[in-house]
Amino acid sequence: QVQLVESGGGLVQAGGSLRLSCLASGRTSSMDYMYWYRQAPGKGREYVAEIRRSDGHIDYADSVKGRFTISEDNAKNTVYLQMHNLTPADTAVYYCTAYGVGADYWGQGTQVTVSS
Repeated sequence: QVQLVESGGGLVQAGGSLRLSCLASGRTSSMDYMYWYRQAPGKGREYVAEIRRSDGHIDYADSVKGRFTISEDNAKNTVYLQMHNLTPADTAVYYCTAYGVGADYWGQGTQVTVSS
């Protein structure tokens, strides 16, 4: 089992920045990938970014490339999502997920609201 707890969400004006954190606990060593997803009101969950833990390979959705950065601090068992130049279209609940050994785990989400 893996437990994930997100934090760092909040209200920010357009053009602002936020850094989300995801604290992982449990059998984290068995997780191969860490992801960030988001879900805007009335929409489905959307892939945002990923990091492959074996080699640090990173990828992003086109909508956030150049603005968001995913990173991991293994010593702190924490994954971050640094977000810059936020727009109202980035308003959503942001979820941290972990995948490995045929299972995926989700956090409870953290709300990000960007005002125009």
